[in-house]
Amino acid sequence: MSRTKVVPIPVLGRRAVNAYLLLGRHPILVDAGTPGSGRRITEQVAAHGVDPEDVRLVVVTHGHIDHFGSAAELHRLTGAPIAAHTADLGPYRTGRAREPYLPTGPMGRLMARNPKLHEKAEPFEPDILLRGERGLADFGLDARIIPTPGHTAGSVSVLTDDGDLVAGDLIANSFMGLIKGRPANPPFHDDPLANLGSLRAMLALKPTRLHVGHGTPLDPVRADRWATAEQRRLARLAARGKLRVRTLEPDDEPARGAEWP
Repeated sequence: MSRTKVVPIPVLGRRAVNAYLLLGRHPILVDAGTPGSGRRITEQVAAHGVDPEDVRLVVVTHGHIDHFGSAAELHRLTGAPIAAHTADLGPYRTGRAREPYLPTGPMGRLMARNPKLHEKAEPFEPDILLRGERGLADFGLDARIIPTPGHTAGSVSVLTDDGDLVAGDLIANSFMGLIKGRPANPPFHDDPLANLGSLRAMLALKPTRLHVGHGTPLDPVRADRWATAEQRRLARLAARGKLRVRTLEPDDEPARGAEWP
């Protein structure tokens, strides 16, 4: 087994929005940033000594525009197939996140007014459709993709055999990464309790580090303490009938990509 190196690729600000380059026997990318950031991502890939055309796979963690915005562009620039979960096919095919956004707190309520979050990205059709857990050995990486629904219905994370969890928006740093190392919710969740359940399931696998879409890596021990407090907070909200959850309709159009495997 070769060790997998997790390299952050800042897309917006120093760490406000991240993609990740995973280096094993072959490289893969996790997440595709905001619309129009494909060149910036591939330039950073090249700066780490990797030819962008050697990237074997692009994994999109979920259907929010700051994570899938440049997926189609990266597919053209690298030639790599895109893997994404079937439950978020609607946003990928339309280029728009499901709306309205459901804020997790004041930051989310403020960000929901940002016109950029309501823009349309270039649509794409995933080449590889994810439903359950899938290994990445065929793509040169000792790692697996694990569904982690809740932030969106089709959210996924990547766990390496070394214990690095590339977690998308399962959890974040406070204030979109401005407060480093402090666990927090990202600005939005479609189903906060389901997301928390996914987070706790991932923490039960004993990851060594959580690499997140917004901010710097998080210590799993600190994330676990935060999750315990968050469970109590969400229970209080649910008891008062103030916990908002998105109800999803199934996609009308059948999936066209190749289910894996």
